[in-house]
Amino acid sequence: MAAEQATSSNPKSAAPAKAKIQKGMRPKHVPQRTCIACRSHDAKRGLVRVVRTPEGIVEVDETGKKNGRGAYLCRNRQCWEAGVGRKALDNALKMQIDTESRSRLKSYGESLPERSAADVE
Repeated sequence: MAAEQATSSNPKSAAPAKAKIQKGMRPKHVPQRTCIACRSHDAKRGLVRVVRTPEGIVEVDETGKKNGRGAYLCRNRQCWEAGVGRKALDNALKMQIDTESRSRLKSYGESLPERSAADVE
C-alpha cells in the first residue's frame, strides 16, 4: 500500500512522456566577407584572399587558410585594379606594399575576367 501511495503522489511519473519534435536540417553557415574595393558582400569562397604573412610578404592566398592578416577582393579585374591601384589593399593589410609584390598582384588581377553583367546587378 505504501508503494502505491508513493507512485500516485509523484506527479512526474504519472504524466505521459512528451514526444520529441524533430526539426528540419539547419542551413549550413556560410562565412561572408567584404571586397575592399567595391564593398560588396559575398561568400568567403567567392572572393580571393590576399594575405600579409608574418614575414611581411604579400601574396595571393587561394586556399584562404594561410597564416597572416588578410583582405578580400572580388574575382574580377576592376576590383583588383581599384584595390591595388588606389592603395585600399595597403590600408587593409596595414602596411606599405613594395613594388615587386604590387606588380605580382597586378599581373594576377590581369588574368581575371572583366566584370560580368551578373556582377553589375
